[in-house]
Amino acid sequence: MNEYDLTDVEWSAIRPVLPNKPRGVPRVDDRRVLSGIFFILRSGTPWRNLPKDYGPYTTCYNRYVRWRRAGIWDRIVAAIAEDGDDAAPAEDGKRGGNADRREASQAMR
Repeated sequence: MNEYDLTDVEWSAIRPVLPNKPRGVPRVDDRRVLSGIFFILRSGTPWRNLPKDYGPYTTCYNRYVRWRRAGIWDRIVAAIAEDGDDAAPAEDGKRGGNADRREASQAMR
């Protein structure tokens, strides 16, 4: 596993928000393509230099662009943020700290 590859926890948070295309040609492995996209975004490497382990760079690039236009990346970021908020430890040792702050913030409105 490369340092840029999605972990099982990250994948479990992202997978439910991905588009489900039931007809036509099946997409290549979403997890592999997303790991390739994250490799590019985290490393700053040009698309053409994407390691072969992630598949063709054109597949990763085209998926990135299509999903950006369709708003899928917003859903992915929201899913990761939601998953991360509930997992964050509270300062006082009680349940998920960010969840407590969110509830307190909503109560003030």
